[in-house]
Amino acid sequence: MKPNEATKPPRSRSSSTLPILSGLRLTKQRQEVYKVLMEQRDHPTANEVYNRVRKKLPSISLATVYNCLEALVDHGLVNQVNFERKSSRFCPNLIEHGHFQDSQTGEIFDITIKEGIDLREFINMPENVCIEEAKISLRGSIITPKS
Repeated sequence: MKPNEATKPPRSRSSSTLPILSGLRLTKQRQEVYKVLMEQRDHPTANEVYNRVRKKLPSISLATVYNCLEALVDHGLVNQVNFERKSSRFCPNLIEHGHFQDSQTGEIFDITIKEGIDLREFINMPENVCIEEAKISLRGSIITPKS
């Protein structure tokens, strides 16, 4: 279920408080999962979220964490990020952006797309198409300068 315009969350948030949305119950578990994602924006897997949430809610199950993450994604509060066949990761940054994964460390970074860039200038597209969504995921290595 995608949020409608009346319930769509703000695109940029810094608060770790779960916003009130129509159709999303504000359970203690959902609030804690959301708080974990907002406080440490490192694109964690569900297992990493589970391990962090257990510090505050020791009795929470992994299934509950998965259900909370699914609800947050379904309501547009976080994005699910996938790299190849690896575990999904979760990103609270709702501003349009892509991701870069360092192939040596596995670390994921948010990357922004320069304003005014038209993807059709870089991608061979069929005639008369309208791009409605683009998900950009890049992999590579961070090169450290030699002294």
